[in-house]
Amino acid sequence: MAGTGPAIVLIHGITSSSQSFARVLPRLAEHHTVIAPDLLGHGASAKPRGDYSLGAYASGIRDLLVALGHERATVLGHSLGGGIAMQLAYQFPERLERLILVSSGGLGREVNLMLRAATLPGSEYVLPLLAAPPLRSAATAVTRVLGAVGIRPNMDLQGMAEGFTSLSAVDARRAFLHTARSIIEPSGQRVSAADRLYLAEGLPALIVWGARDPMIPVAHAHAAHAAMPGSRLEIFESAGHFPFNQEPDRFAAVIRSFVAETEPAVFDEDRLRRLLRRPPA
Repeated sequence: MAGTGPAIVLIHGITSSSQSFARVLPRLAEHHTVIAPDLLGHGASAKPRGDYSLGAYASGIRDLLVALGHERATVLGHSLGGGIAMQLAYQFPERLERLILVSSGGLGREVNLMLRAATLPGSEYVLPLLAAPPLRSAATAVTRVLGAVGIRPNMDLQGMAEGFTSLSAVDARRAFLHTARSIIEPSGQRVSAADRLYLAEGLPALIVWGARDPMIPVAHAHAAHAAMPGSRLEIFESAGHFPFNQEPDRFAAVIRSFVAETEPAVFDEDRLRRLLRRPPA
């Protein structure tokens, strides 16, 4: 946690941790109380055998908000975190003031081949080799060499390298596989919120994406924007899967403007009932 002001929750992606927001968190904390947890099975959090579904993650975020004394918050989800944020909005709509989706999963089938391959049978025997110290050391060495000659390493490469490093422990790999297989299959993403996005009517929503995202195509951003009434769309033309690391100042400014220019959602059960009873388009 950092800062003071209206609460904003940052939910990281698969294999990442709260540290993935290290560049943008101080900027957001200038105007917000920022809550950035390590999801169960990630970072410094416990990695038990258990439920790693989107629903379980959403319940965990709700429990965290209650435990910290925050009734409501603006919720920002990156990648897997976007899927969790949407699930949170679906399960506990009274808890959300605004929804921010950044390079979000759960909006279409397409996803990078690397993540699809991780769900194949037998991948649990390959992951230990990919996360082995020699490979991790080589990746670190390449990153250092590029920095020494003045070339900033690609933020996507950095983010993925950090992800591989996190899988060096057995319990972390087990948690990763449980999570990945609950949302992805070899042919693509298996969980989609596309048929429920209309329920976000009345919830201020912002979609942020990197135009060069190699993990989840930017086309998902445009489709989600069209399906979410009143949503805003911000495309970072030169960024990939981690726009908040590529352009942290611009990213923080976009988030601050969105919060300042929108009123927190007011949960209305009658409106939700009408939406749920509305015939499909």
